[in-house]
Amino acid sequence: MKEHLIKPGKKIDLRKIDPGDCGKWAGRKEEAKKLLEGLSSKLERLQEVMYAEHKQRLLIVLQAMDAGGKDGTIRSVFDGVNPQGVRVVNFKTPTTTELDRDYLWRIHSQVPARGEIVIFNRSHYEDVLVVRVHELVPEEVWKKRYRQIVNFEKMLVDEGTTILKFFLHIDKEEQKQRFLDRLNDPDKQWKFNPNDVDERRYWDNYMQAFETLLEKTSTNFAPWYVVPSNRNWYRNLVVTNTIVEQLKKLNMKYPELEGNIEDFKQAVQSS
Repeated sequence: MKEHLIKPGKKIDLRKIDPGDCGKWAGRKEEAKKLLEGLSSKLERLQEVMYAEHKQRLLIVLQAMDAGGKDGTIRSVFDGVNPQGVRVVNFKTPTTTELDRDYLWRIHSQVPARGEIVIFNRSHYEDVLVVRVHELVPEEVWKKRYRQIVNFEKMLVDEGTTILKFFLHIDKEEQKQRFLDRLNDPDKQWKFNPNDVDERRYWDNYMQAFETLLEKTSTNFAPWYVVPSNRNWYRNLVVTNTIVEQLKKLNMKYPELEGNIEDFKQAVQSS
């Protein structure tokens, strides 16, 4: 899955990245689904070890256009993990209290603790996306934020947090179809927001904003992955595989029980 990794400083043209691409898995959907089942089992075990060991922290950042599949990714990838060790944070429009502070204040309070996986459904990157596209702050303000975000993430990594960032890449036609699917399904109509239609007018502006943030904030210590996401099964495969491979590198172990196991067994038997 390394072909989806954005190398630091690489120039990005999202028009040249096919959102429908499935790489070597094209035409092998059922085979990929079987592989995904195995990866999901591995993720469940790795997350359990991480929670038990209580040393590592993992932050996963999901960014996408509306209907890009953030919720679906979270449901599919983390379906079987222990909810005690996983937390999802959804950053919406800042409150008055949050606006009275620096833009990273509300972010920092939600980063993972030891043994925890935290998924950001949208994130601090909204402050170089929505803020830029809708000119909510002057350009000289949001331009500084790329460096500030990189420094913030470097501090988290230095303090023991592993960071993985995924841009779920769909095209404009796929977004339109997903909006229509929501409107045609009574069980999903609640997810439709009329404002999303207005946002489609800014599609090109958002693509430019995403290209800039990918170029300026993908680092060796907190990399971005651009995941072709028109096909949900391939998106889930890429994200799950990437997380599993990263967690394996942490060489985590279950903590050893202090004391004599046989004494504990005897105590249990006689209780």
